Amino acid sequence: MDQTTILTEGKGEKMKKLLSCAAVLLVFMFLGLPMTIFAQEEGAVVTMEEVVVTATRDKEEIRKIPANVSVITAKDIEESGATSIVEVLENLESINFVSWSGNPSQAYIDMRGFGGDNPFGKTLVMLDGRRLNRPDMSGINWLQIPISNIEKIEVVRGASSVLYGDTAVAGVINIITKRGVGKPKVNASVIVGSYGLHDERAGLIGSYDRLSYALTGENQKTFGYRERSKFASKGAGLNLGYDASDYFNVSFGALFNRTDFDLPGSLTKAQKEENPRQAGDLNDDGSNEYVNANLKMESFFGDFGNFNINFMYGKKDITADTASWGTYAVTDINTYGVTPRYIYEEEFFGHKNKVILGFDYYYETLDKDKFNDKEKQNKTREAELAKESMGCYIRNEFNILDELILNMGYRNERTKVKGKETKMSDSSIIFDDKKVHKGEAYEAGLVYLIGKNSKVFTKRATVYRYPFLDEQAAYSGYGSDQFLTDLEKEKGKTVEVGTQFNPVKNMKIGLTLFRIDMEDEIVYNSSTWQNENLDKTRHEGAEFSISYKLEKLGKFYSNFTYHDAEFREGENIGKKLPLVPEEMANVGVEIYLPGAFTLRPEMRYTGKCYQGGDNSNTSEQMDDYILYDLFLFYKPEFDKLKISVFLGVENLADEKYSVISWGGYYPQPGITAKGGISFMF
Repeated sequence: MDQTTILTEGKGEKMKKLLSCAAVLLVFMFLGLPMTIFAQEEGAVVTMEEVVVTATRDKEEIRKIPANVSVITAKDIEESGATSIVEVLENLESINFVSWSGNPSQAYIDMRGFGGDNPFGKTLVMLDGRRLNRPDMSGINWLQIPISNIEKIEVVRGASSVLYGDTAVAGVINIITKRGVGKPKVNASVIVGSYGLHDERAGLIGSYDRLSYALTGENQKTFGYRERSKFASKGAGLNLGYDASDYFNVSFGALFNRTDFDLPGSLTKAQKEENPRQAGDLNDDGSNEYVNANLKMESFFGDFGNFNINFMYGKKDITADTASWGTYAVTDINTYGVTPRYIYEEEFFGHKNKVILGFDYYYETLDKDKFNDKEKQNKTREAELAKESMGCYIRNEFNILDELILNMGYRNERTKVKGKETKMSDSSIIFDDKKVHKGEAYEAGLVYLIGKNSKVFTKRATVYRYPFLDEQAAYSGYGSDQFLTDLEKEKGKTVEVGTQFNPVKNMKIGLTLFRIDMEDEIVYNSSTWQNENLDKTRHEGAEFSISYKLEKLGKFYSNFTYHDAEFREGENIGKKLPLVPEEMANVGVEIYLPGAFTLRPEMRYTGKCYQGGDNSNTSEQMDDYILYDLFLFYKPEFDKLKISVFLGVENLADEKYSVISWGGYYPQPGITAKGGISFMF
């Protein structure tokens, strides 16, 4: 049987699965509709976020955006009992997290089936509109942002390379911090739990005349579920804003975090079955320090539009003591960015029209010193790398009709990567080279508005991702160090169609189907000790969500995700990409009890997938699993004092499950109890 036949048959099977999935979802919609209408109370109010800034880099109504968008508010976070952003995001459709250590600061995100052996750089994560992704191949430190400092989190699924360039392949997550308003308010909370968990938070927010301020801090520590999996995180955030006039304002934000952690390593299957909480043979640990700063100025010119510019700086210091490999290293990463943007709205032949013009400039450096002793007295190698990116973009939003909106955009970008590595024993140059990448992206989308809250949309776009500095240059000392001038950027084409509608008050339903065809995805080849471009791959699936709030009784929410990620050519044609669950589902209910109590049971299902490194799909699969959580909240009402108390149990059934990669088992946390109290005055 030739490859064309295999592809055709594979495509037919996948389309059958997608159509079956869509049919099931539609059945659930229509089955739920009569019950919802019957249960609806007179005068109920729809509670939903109307406006986001992430999808268009300007304020925009969610329903005018050709994408599946979710918004998590500060209230949602407070009522979740979460101690990290990971715990907040993992209940959304199409999002999955994997952690080798159980440490949320090192959990990597898989959105729209881009988990695999190299998930890094597929989802853009931002803080107040400035990117947190750094030029090294690593995940986001989700603990670097004090969770008490968050006003809301905007999640935009799908291609966003036109507006954001590099890394915005599967989607964008924008974490927006609090701004002070009105009289000073103090908030504080304490959370304690299993495995020595304690999390303390405090904040002060308010405003005086034209000046607003917000100051927050957080301290978190735990021994971890496994031996040698402890971590500690300390962070603080500051936001200042000044409205100089009706035509000009300026804001400044700064953030600091330090995280120290152990790495428990992998277990064999026998070790895992004997005692999943034991550590492996490793004795590795490390620490990360982060500093982020941003200065934003915005001018308003009335009918002539508005102009804003961001100046940003980020610093990441990494200390890695990898005793298992006999290496110790210190890495310093610095990011500088300037992102001016102009927005102009004016009717065009009687039709609403908005144009966004922007330019993004980033300069990033990475300096790594490698030692052969933990005291770091004997330096063996040093690497100096840099990445400079310049990109311009244009996006236009045109109302063909009042209810029909056409979105179009284009981006052109150029990035230069250069690197040099020196062997200290004889001062010899191992490599000294450079590589230029050119990125280009377009998008076109249509949104049709239905009624006051609903929409249907479609979007077609292209995406790209540049190699990380430590992908383009191999400087770890394992195998052959070299600058890989033949390593190309990842690129792809995407198409999606979806709907979001509110059939009755307080009910929200969403359904999105998507396909992403990728070329040259980058992975590490353990046989050649090098990063290589993969054969063509396809990521496609469906996202479904439904929520309904019965004002005085409670709230129901649920979502389901189907992912199909596979190779489209080469020796593994038709095989599934590893570490991508085919199905995921979340179901939760909030039950409002007498006496200011709320009971919230939740369930999260993650389907089977192939273990890391198993491109041929011949090794043992990772089992599917279901996690049950139960929380009880108490929120009494006082005049000027707000108090919230909660008790919760996560993984109530003590499900034993593991991440498996290259034959190694990484057991995940078992049953976990936690409780906390927060107040504001």
